[in-house]
Formats: sequence, structure tokens, C-alpha cells
Amino acid sequence: MSKDVGKMYSFTMNENSTILFLGDSITHGWRDINNPDDLGKGFVMIIASWLSALFPEKNLRFLNRGIIGDRVVDLKERLKEDCLDIKPNVVSILIGINDCWRRFDKNDPISVEEFERNYRIILEQINSCLGAKVILCEPFLLPYTIDLERWREDLDPKIQVIRKLAREYGLTYIPLDSYFAQALIKKSSEFWTTDGIHPTNAGHALIAQYWLKEICELNTFIV
Repeated sequence: MSKDVGKMYSFTMNENSTILFLGDSITHGWRDINNPDDLGKGFVMIIASWLSALFPEKNLRFLNRGIIGDRVVDLKERLKEDCLDIKPNVVSILIGINDCWRRFDKNDPISVEEFERNYRIILEQINSCLGAKVILCEPFLLPYTIDLERWREDLDPKIQVIRKLAREYGLTYIPLDSYFAQALIKKSSEFWTTDGIHPTNAGHALIAQYWLKEICELNTFIV
């Protein structure tokens, strides 16, 4: 291990901490929903593998409760079962792209006001019931097709809502939309996603790398 990898200045999770990941299909990452301990094959598994290897003495537990197709309102309705009852020490949330997508594929739009109201309820409940460390991950959209570019008018205001909530609640924020935009300088959308939304293996690795960078200052393998 290089000397830089050993510098984990901001990693303050205690022993036996539970780290919970909430979100939609991106977080789901092909997990077996019939196995509550399955982490899938995406960025959650990558993060868990790295932290487990780097800190075996901490006995960290990782849980993935990402659900394909979920919007913020779905996460809110399942929050008790998928989060509050588990009592995690750390909660990482990546959600919001389906709140945009449903407008364009099912004519079922979610207003910015409703999006913020439901997201705020989630944060309030986590704060009041758990007091857990919360990490907000920004939803992202890559210019895979021309049609996707018009989704920006719906997604960008929702991204601004999440940024505002992160500032208001003093939460760790990971600007994935910005990071993927930077990554496009090196490789096209097809390299990072299968459709502008769902990450490839490289895309999942990119998410995991920046999550680890923000949380752990793990810098040596960041692209």
C-alpha cells in the first residue's frame, strides 16, 4: 500500500458501524433483492470492498437497499423499513433521475416543489430518528442522445434542490453530475454509461472512487 493510500484523515466511522446505501437502479447494481446482505455488482460493492480491505479491524457492515425505478416519494414511503428500522450509522443516498425520467417516458412529472418536500421529509426523519451521518449523491445525466439533452430542464432544478438541502442540513455532498462531466473530457458517454443514465463497470468505479475521495480522502486511484 502506498503512503498516500494510508492517509484517511476524514474517515471517522466507529467500529461496528453500519453503512446503508439508498437509491434507485444505479444503487441497486444488480443485487439479489431476496438476499438482504447482497450488495450487487456496482459502486456499493466497490466501496464496501475497499473499506473492508483497508479497515478490517473496524468490522464495518454494508447494506444495499437500492430499488429499481424508485423516485424520492418511493424512498420516503419505504424509509422506515429500509432505513429507520435498520438504525444505520451512515446513510448514503443517490436518487432523483427517475423523478425526471417519468416525465418523459410516462408523462408523470414531479414538480420541483414536490421533489423538495419529499426529500426534506426523508432527511428530517433520518435526522430525528437516527442522527446518522448522511451523504447526498447528486443524480447525473450524460449526453448519450440528443433526446436526453432536453431532460436537463427537468433534472437541473432538482439537482439544485439537493445541493440546497445539503447546505441547509450541513451534509456531505458528492457532485456526481459534475464529476461525470469532467470524465467526458477523457471518454465519451458510451464508456461511462449504457444509456446516459445507468453506469457501465467504469461508471460504477468512477462513482465509488469519488465517494471514497470525499469520505476518506483516498486520492491515489482517482481518475
